[in-house]
Amino acid sequence: MEKGKYLALVGTGALFGSVSTIFFLRLLQNHKKVVRQYNKNVTELNGLETCTIAGKKNDKAVNEDLLKDEIVSEHLTRNIQFFGSESQQKVSASYVVVIGLGGVGSHAASMLLRSGVGKLLLVDFDQVSLSSLNRHAVATRADVGIPKAQCLKEHFSSIFPECQVDAKVLLYDSSTEEEILSGHPDFVLDCIDNIDTKVALLAACVRRGLKVLSATGAGARADPTRIRIADLRESTNDPLSRSVRHRLRKDHGIEGGIPVVFSLEKPKAKLLPFKGPNGEEENPSDYQIVPGFRVRIIPVLGTIPAIFGQVMASYVVTELAGFQVQTEPIVNFDIDHYHTLHQRLIEHEELVYGTSQQVQVDVEEVMYIVKELWHGRSARDQLVKEVGRGMWRSVNELMLVGLRKAGFYIKFNSFEIQRG
Repeated sequence: MEKGKYLALVGTGALFGSVSTIFFLRLLQNHKKVVRQYNKNVTELNGLETCTIAGKKNDKAVNEDLLKDEIVSEHLTRNIQFFGSESQQKVSASYVVVIGLGGVGSHAASMLLRSGVGKLLLVDFDQVSLSSLNRHAVATRADVGIPKAQCLKEHFSSIFPECQVDAKVLLYDSSTEEEILSGHPDFVLDCIDNIDTKVALLAACVRRGLKVLSATGAGARADPTRIRIADLRESTNDPLSRSVRHRLRKDHGIEGGIPVVFSLEKPKAKLLPFKGPNGEEENPSDYQIVPGFRVRIIPVLGTIPAIFGQVMASYVVTELAGFQVQTEPIVNFDIDHYHTLHQRLIEHEELVYGTSQQVQVDVEEVMYIVKELWHGRSARDQLVKEVGRGMWRSVNELMLVGLRKAGFYIKFNSFEIQRG
């Protein structure tokens, strides 16, 4: 009897699974027809000519009913479970522009697509090369030689065909600003590695009041745990950030207010010397296709730009969804510095009270207080007023001061403010 019941349950489950599979296969067949029609519209491109790849037009409104589609809803079910349906709807009704489609930009664009962003504009003037395959999100050897924008659009059509993807083989400058930044995008991702172009794009976004997230140098780095998001003013150990900060302040009067993805890790290598066809070092500018863009190569571990892109996509998707994320504090001391802070606390107690017996915190607790509670900043003023060298000078003078039965104080320069 028990065996009969067991076989009946198994048979019922198998029948239900078969019916469900047939139902979804029929839905997928209908969607494949859409994909095939979409792929027919992709045009052949040669060289680096400025052009727009045929497909859905940039001025078409985002489909705000994407989640009503059963296939789309199933595709995004994990996101819906995470954000909730209403917040995911905001993501699916959004329009995002990604400029620069290399190692960073391709991964950012790919995850924005997979996360259900309803409309994407992909912009890059460059082509897929063999050497870019170590870090590109979707390119294969069959894609070598075609524009990066076209490559992404073709692959994207088979991943999430419901997304309106517009691809432009275009170099961003003042003459293409309107074409690229018009249409009221909800976010712009700057994944450009050229300083002049990056500065021009960021300044234009600020002038237009567009939300923008910028990626700094991902090359010559290997430690993924040191990647951060912060205001451009707070980025350190990054030559590209430093140059961009200087140019924005000098040429456009922009002091900050632009979030950037950067690494606290110091670059492990420099630009490699440029060698011509004869194997000898030559002037890189003699081989430039586009003036101002570097020809020399910087060593890149492919995983790092990929993680930069993933971080950018995560930041943008959570922002679009209205989901609050508390980012990691930028001030990061090494363990020796926390030992120093702990010792300063003990010495101060002995100096003021004649004993340090009331100090009942260890180095790990000091780390928590400084890093998590106060983010390495003054208790008097949590706003960042000093950045760069000024900020680090102030941080070096940071100290904890114990107040018996009243929590802790943090002393920053000459100020003591009660914590508890």
